[in-house]
Amino acid sequence: MNKFLVIGNPIDHSLSPKLHNYWMKKNNIKATYEKEKLDSHNLQNFILKIRNKNISGANVTVPFKKEVIPHLDKLTPVAEATQSVNTILLDNDKIMGHNTDISGFENAIKFTKYDLTKKKVFLLGSGGVVPSIIFALNKMKVSSITLSNRTKKKAEELQKFSNEKMLKKNTLNLIRVVNWGVIPEFDMVINATSVGLNNDQKLDLDFSNIGKNKFFYDVTYNPKETKFLRTGKDLGNQTENGKKMFIYQAAEAFKIWHNIKPKINKELIEFLDQ
Repeated sequence: MNKFLVIGNPIDHSLSPKLHNYWMKKNNIKATYEKEKLDSHNLQNFILKIRNKNISGANVTVPFKKEVIPHLDKLTPVAEATQSVNTILLDNDKIMGHNTDISGFENAIKFTKYDLTKKKVFLLGSGGVVPSIIFALNKMKVSSITLSNRTKKKAEELQKFSNEKMLKKNTLNLIRVVNWGVIPEFDMVINATSVGLNNDQKLDLDFSNIGKNKFFYDVTYNPKETKFLRTGKDLGNQTENGKKMFIYQAAEAFKIWHNIKPKINKELIEFLDQ
């Protein structure tokens, strides 16, 4: 029986096994999907299991989306451009790294019917999924991205990488970095940090003077409402968690592995909320 996994650290919060096992059952696919907490020194051995066909495929989450790349044979163009991998497949004896986060984010925003064209975006975080979000925001024609990270050097490194390697000429080529705690003018703010996975954590950012009609988006989907989203809601703004992004990126990974496009419907959403 084929075996699939999601790897990360932490990993307890992940709903990937629940979602993929649901889709496999619906599509009569005889396989299992589990989650596994790894450390960096375990990555090489894990990839070897895929190469030896003990594992059929894997999803990759924080903090390994970039760290896993040296262990792979090939990357898709978008995975290469973002230097971020979240889906792995053995293809013709070559271990291929895919990035389904970009389309996951795009489809999630389209689902909300929020038009990002010419919007100013404030992006919190510099690791994991952030390069994919920058790539997607650029495709969606935002007017600017302001980046902030607790460790400013990481934000500056991502700024340089994005402008030099990821963003094509004549597209958005100005990513600004501000110190942590500075709140610039924005239409949409995205929390792409890991703060929020634990309900006891908060960002310690003051959004009290931002005004109305903003969009607070958190890539975290479990818990359903982070303190970041609660702050946005309390200030009278639109909020959205990362569940739709999670579902859409998973659907693309499922199609890569099984060549079947799984259904995304009300029944699925209700099942994941149980």
